[in-house]
This record gives sequence, C-alpha cells and structure tokens, in this order.
Amino acid sequence: MTNRARVGRLLYPLGLLLCCCAPAQTNAARQVDSTAILNKIDAAVKARFDGIQGYTDIEHYTVFRSGDQVHPVAEMSVKTTYNRDTGKSYAILSASGSSLIRNLVLSSVLDNEKHVNEPGVREGAWINTANYVMTVKPGGPQTMDGRDCVAVTIKPRRKEPYLLDGTLWVDEEDGKIVHIEGTASKSSSLFTGPTKMMRQYTNVDGFAQATHARAEADSGLFGQTVVTIDYRDYQIQLGQHR
Repeated sequence: MTNRARVGRLLYPLGLLLCCCAPAQTNAARQVDSTAILNKIDAAVKARFDGIQGYTDIEHYTVFRSGDQVHPVAEMSVKTTYNRDTGKSYAILSASGSSLIRNLVLSSVLDNEKHVNEPGVREGAWINTANYVMTVKPGGPQTMDGRDCVAVTIKPRRKEPYLLDGTLWVDEEDGKIVHIEGTASKSSSLFTGPTKMMRQYTNVDGFAQATHARAEADSGLFGQTVVTIDYRDYQIQLGQHR
C-alpha cells in the first residue's frame, strides 16, 4: 500500500461525516418520546435524499500536523458537485502549502469522499436506524446552536471505517442532524487507531448541510494529522426522487 493510500485511509470516515459548538444546556423538565425521535431521524434522512437532486458548494480543507493546530501545513479549496444519480465530483480552486501533504492527505480524502458517496455505497453510511442502534439519552432536550436538540447515543450495527461510535444531536422538532461526534468503529489502516471526528450542520433550503468538520488520526508512521473542512455557498437543486 502506498503512503498516500495509508494516510488517506486514516481519515476515510470524514467523507460521510466528516466543530465546536457552545456547550449544550439541558432542559430536564421536558421528557422526550424516544420512538418518535428515532422515527423523525429516519424520516429526515429519507426526505433529504428524496428532496435533493443535486447541489454545489465551496469546501476549504486545512491540514495540521504534530500537535500544531495554528499553522497549517497544507490547504486546498474545492468546488464540490453532488448529483443524486452519480455521486460527488470535485474541482480544485486553489492549493497552498506542502505538495507532499496535499498529495498524501487531501487528495486521498477527496478520493474517499467520492467513493463513500457513490450510489450503492452511501446508503450503508446514512445516519439512520438501519445502520445504527440508537438510544435517546436521558435528561430531556438540550440547547445547541440556539436549537432544542435531543442527544442520541449511536452504535454501528457493523464495524466500518465510515460508521461512528458516539453521539448524535438532532433537532427535537424535525429530527434533522445538528451535530455528530465520535470515533470510527473500525480502523481503516493497520498503522493507526480509529479516527476521531466531529461535524456540525445547519439548515439550507430545509435540509441539513455540513458547515464545519474535523477529523484526527494518530499513526506511528505519520504522527498526528488533523484535517478541518469549512463548507459555504451551497446551491441546492431540489427534485423528487424517481
């Protein structure tokens, strides 16, 4: 396996999930209907898939190494094009920093994101009850990013690098994802432990779209690698699923 493939696989789960928020505040006075919340999560995932024919956005990738999260070693901006029938494609708009890191890390991250969004692959990575055992956490709704959210423990039904063992926060009203964080349920490489990650979302045209993501992997060969992604300028093409 090449060095590029090894490093890229460390950060493989970033393609699906792939953000620090204000601390969540609990409203313990109000109880949550667990079954209703899980049904809303599944319905929101299906509605997003059915409702979006395609979209474009601008994504800025930054790589930090060896514990220094102030001075990036490489950066890249890309225009992402998603089509429900074909998946994702990318056009590089700008790149700076180490060409070696861009080749080893960022190009591999893009390749992995493209793969995990292919029809027939992406369904196995959806954040729903088909892929996860979900348990609503006690304590009532929490305030996160100004929204009343429910915290849900997620346990993958199978071990895959792109499925997380962690916590999901969804909007109490409609089940749309607000924030997710956890650890990949399976290491994607023999040279590292599982990737740790988090991702934050906002509503764009009524659908949950990522705004910021962070993934961290440690390797005896490559040391600590952190990749952050910022998303902006979404243009969504709506359309019912055929």
